[in-house]
Amino acid sequence: MASVSAPAQTAPAPSAPLQRGIVKMVLSGCAIIVRGQPRGGPPPERQINLSNIRAGAMARRAAQGQPEPKDTPDEPWAFQAREFLRKKLIGKEVCFTVEIKTSLGREYGMVYLGRDTAGENIAESLVNEGLATVRREGIRGNNPEQARLCELEDQAKASKKGQWSEGGGTHTIRDMKYTIENPRNFVDSLHQKPINAIIEHVRDGSVVRALLLPDHYLVTVMLSGVKCPTFKREADGAETPEPFAAEAKFFTESRLLQRDVQIILESCPNQIILGTILHPNGNITELLLKEGFARCVDWSMAVYTQGAEKLRAAERSAKERKVRIWKDYVAPTANLDQKDRQFVAKVMQVVNADAMVVKMNSGENKTIHLSSIRPPRIEGEEKNKDKDKRFRPLYDIPYMFEAREFLRKKLIGKKVNVTVDYIRAATGPGESTPAFAERTCATVTIGGINIAEALVSKGLATVIRYRQDDDQRSSHYDELLAAEARAIKNGKGLHSKKEVPIHRVADISGETQKAKQFLPFLQRAGRSEAVVEYVFSGSRLKLYMPKETCLITFLLAGIECPRSSRNMPGGMQVAEPFSDEAMLFTKELVLQRESKFSLL
Repeated sequence: MASVSAPAQTAPAPSAPLQRGIVKMVLSGCAIIVRGQPRGGPPPERQINLSNIRAGAMARRAAQGQPEPKDTPDEPWAFQAREFLRKKLIGKEVCFTVEIKTSLGREYGMVYLGRDTAGENIAESLVNEGLATVRREGIRGNNPEQARLCELEDQAKASKKGQWSEGGGTHTIRDMKYTIENPRNFVDSLHQKPINAIIEHVRDGSVVRALLLPDHYLVTVMLSGVKCPTFKREADGAETPEPFAAEAKFFTESRLLQRDVQIILESCPNQIILGTILHPNGNITELLLKEGFARCVDWSMAVYTQGAEKLRAAERSAKERKVRIWKDYVAPTANLDQKDRQFVAKVMQVVNADAMVVKMNSGENKTIHLSSIRPPRIEGEEKNKDKDKRFRPLYDIPYMFEAREFLRKKLIGKKVNVTVDYIRAATGPGESTPAFAERTCATVTIGGINIAEALVSKGLATVIRYRQDDDQRSSHYDELLAAEARAIKNGKGLHSKKEVPIHRVADISGETQKAKQFLPFLQRAGRSEAVVEYVFSGSRLKLYMPKETCLITFLLAGIECPRSSRNMPGGMQVAEPFSDEAMLFTKELVLQRESKFSLL
């Protein structure tokens, strides 16, 4: 048995006034930590050891880094004694007297449940249940409290309670598991089902150590979707708290430490177990955000199973109230009227996998970029692999053609709902980045389907990662992250391990000799299918023929439209009258639409 009785060389305190506190933690069957009431920050706390009794020592993990480390198992009935006190005392008010204080500062005394000594005597309850033994060697005959403990112990022995029962108590020793060989498989095997647990330690507001029941796995769990201020460890080993780190830790401790909870283990990236802790009194993740103790983090938001929109709403509430970590928050100013923020428009052209040209109700054409997604792209080395070959992004970048076709087939000529999320300012060229004009970034939906989310879910686009303080993002950013996570898990598109699709498209639109060779074949074929890829003028088009996988220039027979402006060797050729109107007319009718044609 592990003794927590006072050593012989200690002296009784001159007086034992009654003190009160809240039980924060039960260390063992005979030691607790009590705290005061918070006043402007985390309250002071102290350890109180129960006088005159012994309880079994709890299991301890061996210190890491030592040669041949060996874990110490539970002593018989140690966990049951701890649990008896935990269920009775955690979060409750107790009163206590400190009878002895050692030279090392350890305090021993009597603890009562409630505000006065009329409440339950905790030491007596333990002894009565056979979960602790009485230290009889130091008992004075005239002490009624000690005599009462001895009487209760004799009764427990006679009744064969607890450790006095037959069998030795080996069945009460837990098989502790401090490591998991394959955390990812372990998490996946639970299928996101709630598992019973006890929170054994709170590292900071969003990271806890939990004992999973009934198999007694002791695991570190990081709350999905959020991050609290942390404690930075300095070179000398001291910990320096970030602003509000101590307050966030106390917020979580006072609600979860040594409470019975359920945990949904949601993911395990890079050996980090992400989860959500469920408690009858509320969701700690949402509460931390609402009270300004945490911020949303995008990288783990996608695996959160309880509704990411609730977390964003809780964070938004804290920002609006400017509480704690958001005390200096400045909301971005809206630079668009409501009528310019939401509107219905007709899709005229898909520029690439993340942009399109839409026709407004006013008749104006406007280029819209899908918020927070990035189209397929190719790295520099791949792009420059064949310098003699002209680079054509639509066909040469893997999955760019599939992404464009997905948008074209779904959107061309259709009316869509556009919600502008942000305007990205123009940027100048950098050392490794090109210049970008101002971009209108929006969420586009049709029939209730978010087009960006659909693209990402098929693996035809990826989600842009932002700095945590960057609010310029899609209004459905969390749905995009979740869609990307599904695409990665299912190996869709860009995330597939299969060979990338190759599109060998012959462009004979500018090669007279090849066009002449190809002409008889097209004439014999009669009516053929094609997609209008480009409109040069009202009567001059570039067609993509999917069956023949080639591009041709096509002139409408019997008519000639005014020529548009174009670059010539001698300079810019001026547009003829009505050329722009003719070109726009043809574009609205056939651009990027599936058509049929025949040659004369």
